[in-house]
Amino acid sequence: MSSAQDPFYIVKEEIQDSIDKLLSTFHQWERMPLDSEQLRLTKELLSGCESIAWQVDELEKTISVAAKDPAWYGIDQVELDKRRRWTSNARTQVKNVKNSVATGKESNGTSTSSVNGMRRELMRLPNSHQTDNFNNQYKAQDNDDYISSESDRQLLLIRQQDEELDELSASVERIGGVGLTIHEELLAQEKIIDELGMEMDSTSNRLDFVQKKVGMVMKKAGAKGQIMMILFLLALFIVLFVLVFFT
Repeated sequence: MSSAQDPFYIVKEEIQDSIDKLLSTFHQWERMPLDSEQLRLTKELLSGCESIAWQVDELEKTISVAAKDPAWYGIDQVELDKRRRWTSNARTQVKNVKNSVATGKESNGTSTSSVNGMRRELMRLPNSHQTDNFNNQYKAQDNDDYISSESDRQLLLIRQQDEELDELSASVERIGGVGLTIHEELLAQEKIIDELGMEMDSTSNRLDFVQKKVGMVMKKAGAKGQIMMILFLLALFIVLFVLVFFT
């Protein structure tokens, strides 16, 4: 992401403009005598310091968020350190202005040296020792944030796995119940089929016995007996037909 498109640099430019205006007003405040106009500028400077300090705090929060996953935001550690140095320098400038305004102007004999020293302090970047301590502090904070974030992520993954295992266990229990029901149904069907087979065997045996008996009777009766039996069965059929359909 280019600097022109990076939200950090957009906010940075706005804050830097505010700091430049603050320094310009501060220089004007230094040259003014103690009167009502200077009191008005004093209130304006203190209010401006509070506003800029709040903006720098918010910008540092975005840096801390980006430090958790720099690759996602398209930046590296060098860029993070650069941004932190700028916010540290901006905070120092605002703090020096606020302290100077709150303390008030010193005596005329020491006014010039104090002003010059303050200007050098406002424009001075933190020295290497302060920068190292500052970077180490942020690195330690980033490590703690990373460990905390990674721990939360692991806990979330474990919780999700537990929920998935619970759902899988419930599904297995449902499948086991369905399988048991199918097994019981198959046993019942097998029993019915066995009983039907036994009844068919018994009926077949009875039919064979009746056929043999009929064959023996027909054989003993001869041709005349067979004719008589047929006539008897025909008459019985007619009687049954009349009784069923005409009564």
